[in-house]
Amino acid sequence: MADLPIDLANPTLAGRLLRSLDVEGKVPRAIEALGPVGGREVILLGGGTTRARQLEELGARVSVVDDWTGHLERPDASVDAVVSFWSGFRDAGLDELHEVDRVLRSAGRLLVVHDYGRDDVSRLRGDLPEYGSWSRRDGWFLRNGFRIRVVHCFWTFDTMDAVATFVEDVFGAAGSAVVATLKRPRLSYNVAIYHRTRGGA
Repeated sequence: MADLPIDLANPTLAGRLLRSLDVEGKVPRAIEALGPVGGREVILLGGGTTRARQLEELGARVSVVDDWTGHLERPDASVDAVVSFWSGFRDAGLDELHEVDRVLRSAGRLLVVHDYGRDDVSRLRGDLPEYGSWSRRDGWFLRNGFRIRVVHCFWTFDTMDAVATFVEDVFGAAGSAVVATLKRPRLSYNVAIYHRTRGGA
């Protein structure tokens, strides 16, 4: 589910995280700054009703592609931006970039949102490629014309009991260890927005 950075099959837990994730709205503001997307034609890859609504609130005219297989049913040079949250470009290749470049207008923008790490959340989730190799100079993104903006966010809960219950329910013993280090009912959470102009310019 592209609304969330982790797959939570339990809808109650997914709802709790959705209400807690980036309550300050830093990620949508960064997307607008890097796009911009307001007043423009935008494709949202991977779906996610919350993310689509956030883009629409910025003024974007959003088309959602739920299950992107590498081809976009759009004419050449027909959109201003393509945005992907968490699920897209995990095993990306140049074919995907060429397809996005095909549908983007001149100076169109590709914005890919992934976790960055070096935060409380990464201590819960373990060793993932997005926490290391993706953001290095020799990583796939930076080798292929992307720049990176890191947005310092939080998973914010109402009380210490609420954050402890959620984290321990989802992450077990690893969650208990992280909760023991918290001083406020929130987890530090760093988000990477890999951004690229059409053609990698």
